[in-house]
Amino acid sequence: MTPSRKDSTTAVDHARTRALAAARVADETRGTDIRVLDLRSLTPMVDYFVVATGSSRRQMHAMADEIEATLKKDFQERKRGAEGYEEGRWIVLDYGDVMVHLFDAEARGYWDIDHLWSDAAQVSVPLPGAPS
Repeated sequence: MTPSRKDSTTAVDHARTRALAAARVADETRGTDIRVLDLRSLTPMVDYFVVATGSSRRQMHAMADEIEATLKKDFQERKRGAEGYEEGRWIVLDYGDVMVHLFDAEARGYWDIDHLWSDAAQVSVPLPGAPS
């Protein structure tokens, strides 16, 4: 049975909501240069990337841990996988339709994921304390 358009829209909205929640947590845990990229029109593999930069391994661990806790508590969402946590230069959290990429500054510049996916629409991220 094929899901109705309404069902797939609800799933996409749910993915967007979780991506924005991850971005908010990244901001609350002092992540910088936070972006949410909408990849729905570019690939069937994932709907959104959340990209943020951390200042240290410890701070990136805090971001990753808080994102995981928030998505589990608020959305009953468990990550499907993770990579890079031990090294702490580029941590990837896989939630299926949402992928969270946490970089240190050097790794973010080197991999330049923002440029790699430059055709993706950027989602406006309403962050607390940001100028309107």
